[in-house]
Amino acid sequence: MTDLPTTTTRKLGLVIDLDTCVGCHACVISCKGWNTENYGAPLSDTDAYGADPSGTFLNRVHSYEVQPDTGGAAQLVHFPKSCLHCENAPCVTVCPTGASYKRVEDGIVLVNESDCIGCGLCAWACPYGAREMDAVEKVMKKCTLCVDRIYNENLSHEDREPACVRTCPAGARHFGDLADSSSKVSQLVAERGGIDLMPEQGTAPVNQYLPPRPRDQLDQIDVLAPYLEPVADAPRGFLGWLDRALDALPGGKE
Repeated sequence: MTDLPTTTTRKLGLVIDLDTCVGCHACVISCKGWNTENYGAPLSDTDAYGADPSGTFLNRVHSYEVQPDTGGAAQLVHFPKSCLHCENAPCVTVCPTGASYKRVEDGIVLVNESDCIGCGLCAWACPYGAREMDAVEKVMKKCTLCVDRIYNENLSHEDREPACVRTCPAGARHFGDLADSSSKVSQLVAERGGIDLMPEQGTAPVNQYLPPRPRDQLDQIDVLAPYLEPVADAPRGFLGWLDRALDALPGGKE
């Protein structure tokens, strides 16, 4: 089995804002594209245009309709999910070959594909369902935090972040060092009350989620009702003249 480092120099990870995620799947597509073209073996697709398509993805977005505790209208929440790069990563300690490991320098959890035997134990151990067996390569795949981007000095500074973060049109995804209390991601977690996913599992995930803000309640919406009334019962000015002219034509406005 593989040992975890007792501590890491940094804790690189993602902060995902569930309040602003619109469920567009841009992060899913950019992740698939970047990792298929640039990282290790391509993320396979089988029968992509057939009756039973299947593919390997390192990031997925699930959508849920949630009923607020305070009542009112249901709220649609889009929930992106990928590897959370846990401090106490069970996928690492269960790996029999050492293929799964957690880096000391930045806390990123990776898979050495050349050592992976495809046993699937890490997928069983992960409580988040964040690992996927590639049907073609027969090795385990997972989010790498785009380690080949964030340290790539050939890329411009703004491109040296995960592809999903770079692509998100709503600005719902943020990347940084969560061990640094002064970093942007740490400040977001502190200000918005960032939460661990399934803390009862004891995995101590590095990635954090920012909860959705409360939405307007029906009684608040009713206050706006008087302002939504029509300004006039009948059109005036040019529109009024046009309406009368159309009425005068044979067949009226039909």
